[in-house]
Amino acid sequence: MAVAVAEDIVVRPLNMAALVREASITALVVFALAISLVGFQVLDVPGGLAIRTRFVDVGMVMVLAFFGRVALILLREHRPRPVLIVTPVLAAIMLVLLLSETFFGVETGSVLKQFLPFQDPVVLWGVLLVTIVLAVRSAYAHTHMNSSMTLEEREVRMDQIGAGVQRAARLLGPVLLLFAITLPFMPFADRRLLDIGILVLTYVMLGWGLNIVVGLAGLLDLGYVAFYAVGAYSFALLATQMDVSFWVALPFAGLMAGLAGVILGFPVLRLRGDYLAIVTLGFGEMVRVILLNWYSFTNGPDGISGIPRPSFFGFAEFRRNAGDTTAFHDMFGLEFASVHRIIFMFYLILGMALIVNVFTMRIRKLPIGRAWEALREDETACRSLGINPRNTKLTAFGIGAMFAGFAGSFFATRQGFISPESFTFIESAVILAIVVLGGFGSQVGVVIAAVLLIGLPEFFRDLQQYRMLAFGLAMVLIMLWRPAGLLAHREPTLRLFGRNKKPGTSS
Repeated sequence: MAVAVAEDIVVRPLNMAALVREASITALVVFALAISLVGFQVLDVPGGLAIRTRFVDVGMVMVLAFFGRVALILLREHRPRPVLIVTPVLAAIMLVLLLSETFFGVETGSVLKQFLPFQDPVVLWGVLLVTIVLAVRSAYAHTHMNSSMTLEEREVRMDQIGAGVQRAARLLGPVLLLFAITLPFMPFADRRLLDIGILVLTYVMLGWGLNIVVGLAGLLDLGYVAFYAVGAYSFALLATQMDVSFWVALPFAGLMAGLAGVILGFPVLRLRGDYLAIVTLGFGEMVRVILLNWYSFTNGPDGISGIPRPSFFGFAEFRRNAGDTTAFHDMFGLEFASVHRIIFMFYLILGMALIVNVFTMRIRKLPIGRAWEALREDETACRSLGINPRNTKLTAFGIGAMFAGFAGSFFATRQGFISPESFTFIESAVILAIVVLGGFGSQVGVVIAAVLLIGLPEFFRDLQQYRMLAFGLAMVLIMLWRPAGLLAHREPTLRLFGRNKKPGTSS
């Protein structure tokens, strides 16, 4: 018999067998993922490679998954009290063990740390953070037992939060831009931080380009990395074979990538959904295989090396001895420093990304941008309104691919070396994940997702073996919690009679 604990919440009898079964299935799924990603580690040893097994870590991951799922089930069934009692105690114990060397000295602390489930401190702090989140969530559920929201109300609340974040982003945008401009001259800015900033901005630019195809036009593209590769190889071949400078080759690289996008668009005009994703995935793999096997043209698996660095807009070179041309440090009367080129690269990709953002924000208000959004919502309705789906799709593929070509040429000149291994499917998956995680059509969401997926892992290189496991877990959680992305709210392109209604309200 059900027990009523509040006016609008009815707690059903807890089925322990179903609870154990669901938690066990979760643990088995985690085992299937963790046994290959965590269970074996390849080590470099004198004379070759060795494999070290970490089955104890796999077992601990399964245990954590089992009890974590039990906690989530209890919260789902409106029984937060057991979670509220256990999680703060566990968090306190873990915090004491993690800081045991500070509290009790190095000798005693090293003994106490043996009781921790993992040896990696970053993993342990991550587990502690998850435990604290569960404790806060259970405390919130316990204090709000009388005000449970329905799924629709929760979506409206999240939409309102997303709208608020986007409105705040308009106000904070100039501040963040000023911070980005002054970042290279901050006291804490070093070569590593600038390299991470360049990497994040490159993926932001790629995410904004793919956002046109996926977020605005609603075309699922799993082969976006192919256009990235076309732009990179276009510049690399022009620079190494014909001695063309970066500034001359940059428009051509974007043009070639845009042409590749149009070529891809023609065969997929009648495809939708999963079928479109399969074809674009095949196109991306075709480009990679061509680059790998056409040795006489692309140098195959050996790649292209010696790609020249960009000059200072054609006026100066970032070299100590520039030869017949002017050196950058001599032009401005500075001491030579290799970091000058890194700072210039940072500003270059920042400017390119801002151009893409301004272009996207402007074009989505034009008729072609509104046609993309209409195509995303309902292609049949588009046809009935006289919109040509063929031209609409081709423009989305072409413009999105063009931006990938620009980013690819920048990648080639930044690295100085490219090979087909730089343009695998995982790159397309990461770029698509940035768009999905940030929210379809959300420019601010792409920036946040790029920082989370690209920037943060660079600070935790010790966790490289867990990267794909954490990546997949994040995608599963976002699909369950917020399928449309973190900032999925989209402001209407046009408002009738100047009406400005809050998100979630009816007309």
